[in-house]
Amino acid sequence: MIEVSGAALDVLQRSYVLHTRVRSILQDSVLADDIPVVGGGLVADRSVRVPEQLTLSVPRLVDGERWDPAGSTDHPLAPYGQTVVVELGVELTTNEIEWIQRGEYLIRECTVDGDNVTVGAVGLLALIDEARLTTPFQASGTFKSTIRALVEPALTVTFDDDLPTDRTVPAASLTVDDDRLGALLEVLDAWPADAYVDSTGVLYIAPSSDSSSTVLSLTDGDGGTVISWAGTASRDGAANVVVARGQDAAGAQVQGVAYDTSGSSPTRYGGPFSPLPVPFFYESPLLSTQSQCRSAAAAILRRRQRSTSRMLSASCVPHPALELGDRVAIDGVDGVTAGIVESFSLPVVPEGGAMDITLRRVA
Repeated sequence: MIEVSGAALDVLQRSYVLHTRVRSILQDSVLADDIPVVGGGLVADRSVRVPEQLTLSVPRLVDGERWDPAGSTDHPLAPYGQTVVVELGVELTTNEIEWIQRGEYLIRECTVDGDNVTVGAVGLLALIDEARLTTPFQASGTFKSTIRALVEPALTVTFDDDLPTDRTVPAASLTVDDDRLGALLEVLDAWPADAYVDSTGVLYIAPSSDSSSTVLSLTDGDGGTVISWAGTASRDGAANVVVARGQDAAGAQVQGVAYDTSGSSPTRYGGPFSPLPVPFFYESPLLSTQSQCRSAAAAILRRRQRSTSRMLSASCVPHPALELGDRVAIDGVDGVTAGIVESFSLPVVPEGGAMDITLRRVA
């Protein structure tokens, strides 16, 4: 969860007044301090390569100022490197607002329809996704230096102190033709680690694990919250074992195995899903020991569980500090006590309605 004060957390437990502030930036220059946004929302989903999509609605003309780019390359809403920083304000008292920086997003398109301008923006990982490599990239140095080589200077990288020990990339092990973001994801799988762009626009590399701290409590039917089972159930692609394989310095195969043993998992090993192991195989030239293979297998298993676990949908009062991966306490739904935020839709204006959340059952 984005860090907020205790006073703001207290207000967020009940009905409150939401404020919106959006500014436009081009490189280091602020093009607009307060874009007159009248509608829009932020959609985020952990299952896609670039998790965030932002939509903003702006009147074409406000107090004599035009908000359609009209061919201008340096207009605040033009899609030529401009980003928008979204801040949501929680009204603590009549004269006091606590602003929460929700994130920075790259403008992808701007459409004018009559008197309305619609802005479509995406998370900053799009800068890495669209920057295909023009020559083959060969990983070298350490995992940290390889990540920096793939994403800088487009993004600033910060590494969590609790990450697995940084290690040297095996010589000539990973060569990538053109998929820069794919190369980043492969390095993260092998480490293992997760990456996300935080609310300040920094690419944060963190341990590959679910959050253990509860940031929000949801009770069905109380406080405007409605919770129900959601999603499509299918056996396709499900696995209860992950086998990760690599090669040691002598060229011999090494491997590590992780089993789905979660009591709440419908595909758990030894459960009714199958009397036999149903494996998913992962191979990486960045893995050179059995221990590394086991760690990678466990991380990949956790990620695959995001798409095969039972899901809950919740509709509640908007929570402007909630993030993907946050742990939420649940009361009143078939004995489920906790879930992890896998996706959400957050309105960015007071009139935007409820917040919709998809939660993966973990307990």
